[in-house]
Amino acid sequence: MKSTRLWFVTAALCLATAPTLGSQAVVSDSMLRRMWAEGTQRSQLYPLARTLLDSIGPRLTGSVQQRAANEWALDQYRRWQIPARAEQYGTWMAWRRGTLHLDLLAPRPRSLEGMLFAFSPGTSGPVAGPVVVRPAAKSASEFDAWLVQARGKFVLGWYGEPSCRPDQDWTTFGHPESVDRFQKERRAARDSFYTAVRANAPMGEDFIRRLENAGALGLIVGLLQPGRWVEGWGVSKLGSADAQSMLELGLSCEDYGLLFRLAEWNQGPILRVNADAAFEGEVGVANVIAELRGTDKPDEYVVLSAHLDSWDAASGATDNGANTLAIMEAMRILKSVYPPPRRTIIAAHWNGEEQGLNGSSAFATDHPEVIRGLQVLLNADNGTGRATRISMQGFTEAGASVRRWLSRVPPELSRELRLDDPGTIEGASDEVSFSCRGAPAFSLEGVPWSYTTYTWHTNRDTFDKLVFDDLKNNATLLAMLAYLAADDPQRIPRERLSGLSIPTCPSTARDWAHRRR
Repeated sequence: MKSTRLWFVTAALCLATAPTLGSQAVVSDSMLRRMWAEGTQRSQLYPLARTLLDSIGPRLTGSVQQRAANEWALDQYRRWQIPARAEQYGTWMAWRRGTLHLDLLAPRPRSLEGMLFAFSPGTSGPVAGPVVVRPAAKSASEFDAWLVQARGKFVLGWYGEPSCRPDQDWTTFGHPESVDRFQKERRAARDSFYTAVRANAPMGEDFIRRLENAGALGLIVGLLQPGRWVEGWGVSKLGSADAQSMLELGLSCEDYGLLFRLAEWNQGPILRVNADAAFEGEVGVANVIAELRGTDKPDEYVVLSAHLDSWDAASGATDNGANTLAIMEAMRILKSVYPPPRRTIIAAHWNGEEQGLNGSSAFATDHPEVIRGLQVLLNADNGTGRATRISMQGFTEAGASVRRWLSRVPPELSRELRLDDPGTIEGASDEVSFSCRGAPAFSLEGVPWSYTTYTWHTNRDTFDKLVFDDLKNNATLLAMLAYLAADDPQRIPRERLSGLSIPTCPSTARDWAHRRR
């Protein structure tokens, strides 16, 4: 191990431990007091969430709902007298989701819980057929020989979980020997499946194309990623980044397990699917940019960012409606109480994050002046939880500036917040489009609220999962940090630890496949 690795050691800083103070005496700064009152006493988060998440709903890139969300955000900013614009960066294939009826016909009737994968074709009416399990073929040739049996059938492409109880149930209520037996059974099923997949046909576009050419009716996988069942009651990870040519369905853990056992034991399961969905051609896709123009230093920028697009199995509440709402509310607070800032403050609502950070990467490419003049970018893509961590991404001097700002923030907002300073280069959301270019762009991480295990890309990601007290915390914190960063007489230095592996900016052929056709 190289000695430079020692530089990646994280210094966790407790930023405040003071007891909770009354809302009228949180800080001496009068501007921060007004922001505190505006954010905590006159919050608009709830009505904004009702419209975005319940009325507009999910915002799959290129969809009617995504375009409606853009228009809604623009209109909302105009109501607040905040200049805003849509910046088109390319096009994407529009896909419309309709209704889905999914029924087991034999050996007994039962309606199943499932969802059509995003960008999957529909069925053009009810389609029924037997269900078969992908074989544990020992070679590609053996798998090819089996493919003739897939014609006219639905293929189960994954293994069946031995239990759909949350892991917490097993550890809380199970005897140690029962837990051990369950874990061994799960490992055996998983290992057997992966061994067969490696031997014959890895999951992916080629596998789907081979099933389609063989005449299969559809693929049922129940999973987005290996081993990523939702660890709560019910649903599976749902979504695909690209258009698919064959029907793909995700089922609840329970109903997938039912089909798997019936097919495995040759009990003749027959499935009927009626999926209404359609591709609607290439449409323009755009980011929404709101801006409070600076007075003294208009060509220097503080950016609050979050992606507005989502998967569409539910409402995209925690991914990423929550943070879309938080930065909109932060901008409302700033406009309400803050005179024109010294530096320009931008709220950036990215599109195409789920397809490869397309919107933010396009903006970073098209606006080198923002990269040059960036004071700081704070990106939020962490679910609904209150902010608890910011990594300095290896910028050696950035921590001093951020600590200085946070020292002025009310302890109600900062006492749980830790700085990783200088931290390491990490992250997989839109901040990467800027940090890869050497600009100080950081991600706010928060209390998880079962984000990864329960709501991320599932049909449980709905309005009721929002925690409004935490969102008020984040929106008010973002407004205060934007104010402090915009008024700071000092710029954040851009020196980074030597030896860091800087990520490649997201500009692969796949990311840009639909840009500016």
